[in-house]
Amino acid sequence: MDEIETPNPKWEGSTALLVVDVQRGLEDERHYGKRNNAGCEMHIGMLLDAWRQQRWPVVFVQYDSKDEDSPLYPGTPGHHLKPVAGGERDLLVRKSASSAFVGDPDLHQWLQFHGITGVAICGIQTNMCCESTARHASDLGYETLFVLDATHTFDLKLPDGSVIPADDLARTTAAVLQHEFAQVVRTKDLVG
Repeated sequence: MDEIETPNPKWEGSTALLVVDVQRGLEDERHYGKRNNAGCEMHIGMLLDAWRQQRWPVVFVQYDSKDEDSPLYPGTPGHHLKPVAGGERDLLVRKSASSAFVGDPDLHQWLQFHGITGVAICGIQTNMCCESTARHASDLGYETLFVLDATHTFDLKLPDGSVIPADDLARTTAAVLQHEFAQVVRTKDLVG
């Protein structure tokens, strides 16, 4: 957190939009496999437009892979944010872990500094970094919204060679989060 930053009184009690790992490298189907939810980026754009119009806090999260062969390794084209995740932001968190709360700068500290009490989570992947961030946010006491149609994931190959389809993974994440950790919503519930 910048030492000269002052709390934004308009954000007291507000909900920050967390845009998690919307990076170009996650378009690499050869590396990640088949994805679901072709409308994910459109919904992220709608959420960003709504948050920016209201001047609500917007946080981008960027994954810094430690694996030099990863499409998300810093300095590679895949590490860059997708165009939908361009434009103004209030904070950029860089991380090498699954949860946005384990990054730099410290997201929890920044949210507390501004009196922000809720988070709305969107991005990639539904059942990985987005879910981890939602669980962590819930554990820290934030009112947590998980915008399911503004996330996507990939088919997951199991050790026995069978595949769990991405849509099944997303449904399972939604069920687990809704049961214990977050309110699962759709973009239309938050926009318009």
